[in-house]
Amino acid sequence: MPMQKEAMCYRKAAGGAVECFLCNHRCRIPEGGRGICNVRENAGGVLYARSYGRAISAHVDPIEKKPIFHLAPGSESFSFATVGCNFRCGFCQNWQISQVKEARRLGFSPTSLSPADIVKSAVRNRCASISYTYTEPTIFFEYAYETSALAKEKGLYNIFVTNGYMTEEAIEAIRPYLDAANVDLKAFSETYYREICGAKLGAVLRSIEKMKALGIWVEITTLILPHLNDSENELKGIASFIAGVGAEIPWHISRFHPDYRMTDLEATPPETLERAYEIGKEAGLRYVYIGNVAGEENTFCYRCGALLIRRLGFSVLENVIRGGRCAQCDAVIDGIALSG
Repeated sequence: MPMQKEAMCYRKAAGGAVECFLCNHRCRIPEGGRGICNVRENAGGVLYARSYGRAISAHVDPIEKKPIFHLAPGSESFSFATVGCNFRCGFCQNWQISQVKEARRLGFSPTSLSPADIVKSAVRNRCASISYTYTEPTIFFEYAYETSALAKEKGLYNIFVTNGYMTEEAIEAIRPYLDAANVDLKAFSETYYREICGAKLGAVLRSIEKMKALGIWVEITTLILPHLNDSENELKGIASFIAGVGAEIPWHISRFHPDYRMTDLEATPPETLERAYEIGKEAGLRYVYIGNVAGEENTFCYRCGALLIRRLGFSVLENVIRGGRCAQCDAVIDGIALSG
């Protein structure tokens, strides 16, 4: 495996600088510098992906853990990540590996895994898919790109679990291999994105629209934080936006638990999650789920209300979808390879 991997999605600029257009930070990186993600480095006027082939985490997970509920439910997904992220969220649940400085401080060290190694592991473990997850797949794009191409040859699905901050150029590049994405739509406020994540909301909204337009299956997750993104107007804004892109897009409403730099914030009250669920249904969304809580997360037919997929935790207990249709009313159920 090469020690250095030239990056995709960049151009050379004056004075030895480079302009990275992989994500919407669009960093201009001077000679010897790194981008906001801290893993893409300009060496001699060439941008290198320093995390290529260096997995910081690799596991076989239920696909429901991503969460992806409408692609091969009940299947396993080989999941991996490298260190690094282009956001700085104070509530990050994987901060030990998403933030380069924290990973170094804690002594985390990567494992050398080639794209071929990852695909072989997925096949050996009888996984239906590979998920690029735990940290932000955009910043290990070259690694994900080459892995996803090999995975597609083996008949595996490819899934990004992402903050959605990649550029349209990056989405178009990965499109031939990317089957699905769960996008974190963290809030519906530019202020929130700027102050909490160090990013811009509009870029994420455009990514969701772009993926949908290109035929990538999209599911959306929103972590509800008390007092920060849980207002009625904010939740209605998110639900209305999703419905405008596609009523068939599943919305995963996730409960916040104190972590990282937000240990003084209380967990999300159950009634807030229940109200968000109601708002999603009122907006016309076909599939709304409440996650990160005890209990079932079931899929119901949007037409007749029949129970189609029964889930407890990350396990599928029952799936009565046949031929992608509701067994009761024959409605087409949205998703990929849904039948039990």
